[in-house]
Amino acid sequence: MALTPSNTMRVGTIAPDFVLPDTVSGVHIPLEAIQGEIGTLVLFICNHCPFVIHVNKLLVKLANQYQPQGINFIAISSNDVERYPQDSPELMKSHAIENKYPFPYLYDESQNVAKEYNAACTPDIYLFDKDLKLYYHGQLDDSRPGNAVKVTGDDIKIAFEDLINNKRYTHKGKPSVGCGIKWKG
Repeated sequence: MALTPSNTMRVGTIAPDFVLPDTVSGVHIPLEAIQGEIGTLVLFICNHCPFVIHVNKLLVKLANQYQPQGINFIAISSNDVERYPQDSPELMKSHAIENKYPFPYLYDESQNVAKEYNAACTPDIYLFDKDLKLYYHGQLDDSRPGNAVKVTGDDIKIAFEDLINNKRYTHKGKPSVGCGIKWKG
């Protein structure tokens, strides 16, 4: 597995708009229909990445904890399913159900949404405020597959709590790292 860091996005950048199909319901969902009252966490993930598998349980736990507080979660897979069929929409649906995702798992077939977000890796994590302005872009925590650091979500929890409490995020964030997005040929 090649370690790929996230690209940068300037704080305050407006979330690029999209309408994507939810692999579980089959419904095309626009960003504004699923943005949170306080914030919106956009996650670029996929089914097979060991970095995502490593944090799946935490993502579900965080969503169950913070969505009732007004921070909605949205997961998007943009991988090339021709070369990586394990990330197909059918398997995304099974993956979401099996992992009990309490958030939509959207499919970006054209990869245009990933390009507009300048996403680079899975997981790539973007937290936007109520006005869809970027508040935080970085890692969940320091845990990685095989590094023996416990998965806690400490970095993103600080960002969530600051956003909920209407504070400016002042901590030094670290880029997320993971598998590179599988771009089409």
